[in-house]
Amino acid sequence: MVSRQPPHLDGVFRALADPTRRAMLRSLAAGQQNIGELAAPFRMSFAAASKHVRVLERAGLIRRRIEGRSHICQLDMSPLKTVNDWLQFYQHLWSKRLDALEAVLAQDDREAAAARGKQGDAW
Repeated sequence: MVSRQPPHLDGVFRALADPTRRAMLRSLAAGQQNIGELAAPFRMSFAAASKHVRVLERAGLIRRRIEGRSHICQLDMSPLKTVNDWLQFYQHLWSKRLDALEAVLAQDDREAAAARGKQGDAW
């Protein structure tokens, strides 16, 4: 049986797949901004930025509130915690593999040092 990640995680990864959206999230980490401020570094229209914001909003990565004509966006970290928790499993696997590689390389170093020592004794 294939175990799948929760559907909400799919939306978060989909949202994070785009470099513009990742940059917008990074920008929001410094504090809330309106859509125009989020769009400014990319020289994109309000409509294009709004589409990116909707994707981030559907993924739960940002919250938007409307103040008059301004749409104020704020980062929501909880989906990123879910992603981090999911990735922890793989971090553990990589750590085990890297530890095993380190042990093999250390053994190779010890064997090479021992071989050099024996060569020195022959002279």
